[in-house]
Amino acid sequence: MTEKYRNITSKLSPALALALLVGVWAAVCGFGAIPASMLPSPGAVGAALVKEFPVLMRHAKTTLAEAFAGLGLGVALAFLFASLMDRFRILYQAAYPLLVITQTIPTIAVAPLLVLWMGYGMQPKIALVVLTTFFPITVALLDGYKSVDPDEISLLRSMGAGNLQVFRYIKFPASLTHFFSGLKISASYAIVGAVIAEWLGGFDGLGVYMTKVKKAYAFDKMFAVILLIVVISLLLMLLVTLLRKILMPWERRKF
Repeated sequence: MTEKYRNITSKLSPALALALLVGVWAAVCGFGAIPASMLPSPGAVGAALVKEFPVLMRHAKTTLAEAFAGLGLGVALAFLFASLMDRFRILYQAAYPLLVITQTIPTIAVAPLLVLWMGYGMQPKIALVVLTTFFPITVALLDGYKSVDPDEISLLRSMGAGNLQVFRYIKFPASLTHFFSGLKISASYAIVGAVIAEWLGGFDGLGVYMTKVKKAYAFDKMFAVILLIVVISLLLMLLVTLLRKILMPWERRKF
């Protein structure tokens, strides 16, 4: 009974906080504290979301395609680089500082270069998503590999196991918890990265739509697309959590 009450409370608190935030937003707009041209009311945003829903879904399809393609490539590259850096220490010492430096470069500064080099198609958007999602997953995998108990590795080696067996039976399973934590972060980054790249040019996508409505000063539509991006990011994070539970049935920890 206590556990059930705790679960209900943990879900009720954020719902109440969100309701309070929307209530304050509606009150501020209702009393005219901020002009509607600068901050549309929740009702206006909801109406715009319903009215523009078919258009938003068409643009969201493009953004999701870019995000999933970039996230998939980012995961594959992160797995390859993390595994190589864990295996070869000199590679870790040489490459890891460079990875950290790349995270100090603002994403919005890299996007124009990618558009200049690759054009206005999907390629620069996918490339930016790869750059955005690569680092969190790489670091998470490296932390997972290093979390292994050295005694377990020594025991397996005493039985004649090679590097591949150590990786398969000890390091890779130990890294899964860290991997999914990094993947949850990268899943939300993927959508944001795709949208930022679309700001600088393109034909379809939520970022392209945002640029158009911003130029038309249609802030109700602007808030509607922001709300949609938030919902999509949360759904992707939920999908990662569900995938984690499916692929790690032995883990009993609550999420």
